[in-house]
Amino acid sequence: MHKPRTEEAVTSLHDLSAVDLIAGYRAKQFSPSEVLEDLLAHVAVWEPQLKALYAFDPDGARAAAKASTARWSGGEPSGPLDGVPVTIKDNIATKGTPVPLGAASVKLVPAEKDAPPAARLREAGAILFAKTTMPDYGMLSSGLSSFHALARNPWDLTKNPGGSSAGAGAAGAAGYGPLHLGTDIGGSIRLPAGWCGLVGLKPSFGRVPIDPPYVGRVAGPMTRTVDDCALMMSVIAKPDRRDGMSLPADTINWKALEKSPRKLRIGLMLDLGVGQPLEKPVREVAVKAAKAFESAGAVVTEVDGILTREMLDGLDNFWRARMWDDLSKLTPDEQAKVLPYIFKWGESGAKLSGVDVIRGFNQTMAIRAAAKTLFCELDYLISPTAPNVNYPAEFASPVNDPMKPFEHICYTVPWNMSENPAIAINGGYDAKGFPIGVQIVGRRFDDIGVLGMAKAFESLRGPQRPWPSPPKK
Repeated sequence: MHKPRTEEAVTSLHDLSAVDLIAGYRAKQFSPSEVLEDLLAHVAVWEPQLKALYAFDPDGARAAAKASTARWSGGEPSGPLDGVPVTIKDNIATKGTPVPLGAASVKLVPAEKDAPPAARLREAGAILFAKTTMPDYGMLSSGLSSFHALARNPWDLTKNPGGSSAGAGAAGAAGYGPLHLGTDIGGSIRLPAGWCGLVGLKPSFGRVPIDPPYVGRVAGPMTRTVDDCALMMSVIAKPDRRDGMSLPADTINWKALEKSPRKLRIGLMLDLGVGQPLEKPVREVAVKAAKAFESAGAVVTEVDGILTREMLDGLDNFWRARMWDDLSKLTPDEQAKVLPYIFKWGESGAKLSGVDVIRGFNQTMAIRAAAKTLFCELDYLISPTAPNVNYPAEFASPVNDPMKPFEHICYTVPWNMSENPAIAINGGYDAKGFPIGVQIVGRRFDDIGVLGMAKAFESLRGPQRPWPSPPKK
């Protein structure tokens, strides 16, 4: 039976971690149906302000929670996430739901089947109650979209949650359950995680099978705790033959998170010499994180950035051309529906020569080479997640200029191209209490090590502020 809960002394059901939910179900302290009802009531209060969700399905979720409750009652859960609420980003297909990619120009055709990470979550018993919003084609670090309503940051509703996993970031910070699935091709998990105070893992490329796959593109968890991030990875990292770029099956023990920083060689990457200047509060949080690891016995050395202007502009040219390839196939009426910022950016790709585009793509190989050289000398790297503390909700990106679209991704995008695992975790706050993310990067395939370092940092970083509460009516 569900035990009485006092409002102040006990964590609300919707705020419990996935690890705690599973423990509570096992101990029969509460049921999946009770958790879902508490979550739905909470979402009803927050969502009019946040606009984090797409394809919200409370009735389907209630049916799934009822079945899960029956399984737990009989002592036969179906998997490691049975009864745990989860959201999945718009661009990860779920059977029967259209995949608009955040763009009003995309035809709404119900997906025929679950994409690999969505399939793994369902098989594990997770309850998908909604998908989350994203900007047009996932090519903005913003909650701005031509299809979805503007998503906002629960820490400050005038600010942007970041993107492109915008709704996932907002939902995680607002307490829409413990587990949220995002995607990342240049920072789209880590940036909103950093601006929303969450843990966001960009796994090694290929670690989590995805469909359709693409260079640098990964799916990964966005959670409030490292333990939940690891639990989610234990489910979504299972093999799927639909991804021809995925890694072979691995026997990673995702529970083995205890890791001492002692004697590890850690680089601290601050000023990059390219992109947006590093704001003082962000620098202070990153330096404090490095000092915390140093106090735990790590050998910390400041290192230079590896990204150059040529690399960033090359990526920009390559992605512009790739975007124009998609936009050019639309009818004039469909093109008119695309977010103007995205259309202006993509349209400029039409002017690039084939040599311009291949030079741009070749910068991905230059980034890989630079990362390889760096990690010959390092075990892990610490950096800011983003150079700025926050930016207005209505902006398409922190600079808000389609001719300078990627000035804010210089700390995150190298690790997509080099395939290294990288995690964002809250490192502190600015003077107004807004969260500031720290990024921890590891060698290729060392996903469990990156999680272990983030777990160690949870105990080193000091007390955290309470999560945001819904605005009072």
